[in-house]
Amino acid sequence: MEGLVNPEVPLSVRSGVSAGAAEGVRGGQDLWEQVFAPANLAVALGRVERNRGAAGVDGVSAQELRNWCRDNWAGVREALDAGTYRPMPVRQVMIPKPDGGQRKLGVPTVLDRLIQQAIAQVLTPVFDPGFVPVSYGFRPGKSAHDAVKVARLVIEQGYRWVVEVDLDAFFDRVNHDVLMARVARKVNDKRLLKLIRRYLEAGIMADGVRQAVSQGTPQGSPLSPLLSNIMLDDFDQEFWARGHRFVRYADDIRVFVKSKRAAERVLEQGTRLLEQRLKLRVNQAKSSIAPATTAVLLGFGFFFTTSGVKIRVAPKAWQRAKPASGR
Repeated sequence: MEGLVNPEVPLSVRSGVSAGAAEGVRGGQDLWEQVFAPANLAVALGRVERNRGAAGVDGVSAQELRNWCRDNWAGVREALDAGTYRPMPVRQVMIPKPDGGQRKLGVPTVLDRLIQQAIAQVLTPVFDPGFVPVSYGFRPGKSAHDAVKVARLVIEQGYRWVVEVDLDAFFDRVNHDVLMARVARKVNDKRLLKLIRRYLEAGIMADGVRQAVSQGTPQGSPLSPLLSNIMLDDFDQEFWARGHRFVRYADDIRVFVKSKRAAERVLEQGTRLLEQRLKLRVNQAKSSIAPATTAVLLGFGFFFTTSGVKIRVAPKAWQRAKPASGR
């Protein structure tokens, strides 16, 4: 398909908002056509190629994807339009965590990464403007450093007790029905909803054995970051409406209050919302209430000086960084 492999795309597309989405606002295209518009696919293809990454279960590499699409995209698009396309299972990879445990990483095929990237490019302008300002993970123009800076400012304003809400294996426990209900709040294109659901249910390939999944959204897929923000937006909206000071980066949640008693109440409220409404699980053993001087956010801590609150690398993060830097 010529449009898919053409690297020359408009500047407005390269900026991150898909040409398909922009055209959809003006011309009333449905989301399906926006996702699979040639210009949007061209951007998605370029991003998959630049991100490189390992091959999925079919062994096709990112470097091979462009040529593969020249020969096979027409058949893929036909299957997509007919509703018969089935994503391949993600290849499961275990990566070490700083605490000594392991995190599951899902590696989709490069074709499925292309399609998911194309979906994410169209749905991000649909959902992102409605997210609260203090959600920082995987959003255009926002970063982890922004979250840390806002936390410092809030602490300086006197909110010196920090509630850390730890979600137990968040990406593995996302309830598909709950998530899809939230996607459907703004997406009424049934073909697109069905395709997203199939990605959630594609399963994993571990040690050569395909395993079905009934919950979770695999870390490592281009669509997973947006879906995680959609899933947790209920929490954000509720706490934002209540006037709480908080920041969230993906599943890292910190709420800032003025007293330990208020912190205990907030932790109880947050746990109830996350577990009852969103069907997630809060890890009570790892969730904590701490003074700002001992709290940690995204590897950074805070300390007080005569000129205000300052940011420093947290001791554990500093220790982890030492071997890598050779110090």
